[in-house]
This record gives sequence, structure tokens and C-alpha cells, in this order.
Amino acid sequence: MTVAFLVWYLLYVVLSGWARGFMAIELFGEINVGLIFGLLQFVSTFLIAWAYARHAEKVLDPIADKLRHEVEEKTQ
Repeated sequence: MTVAFLVWYLLYVVLSGWARGFMAIELFGEINVGLIFGLLQFVSTFLIAWAYARHAEKVLDPIADKLRHEVEEKTQ
């Protein structure tokens, strides 16, 4: 997921720097490709954070709870 996001982000940066004509194509009035790609950066960031939170809650939190209980039992 990290690699995919970094590639997506790098693509945005590269297109912004070297494909200005493409990024300037107007789609809806004053809304251009660059603006849509920029907004999609935020969307993808929030989707990745949401997916990780779900994964952590289902997979990682039970493991952490088990370890915490084991440590607490040993220290008492």
C-alpha cells in the first residue's frame, strides 16, 4: 500500500512539473486535471488511513491486547 501511494504521489509531482499541458486540461469550467489529481491525493490518503484503521482494529489490536495481558500477569 505504501509503495502504491508513493508511486501515485510521485506521478502527481512528475506530471505537475513536466506535463503541465496535460494537467492544465480543463474538465468542468475552471476545474482542470491537476486540481482533480490534487484532490484525489487527499481522498487516497483518507482511504488508506481508514483501511489501516480497520485492519489494525481487526488484526493488530487483538494481538496487542493479548501481549498486554501477558505482560501484566507477569508483572503482578
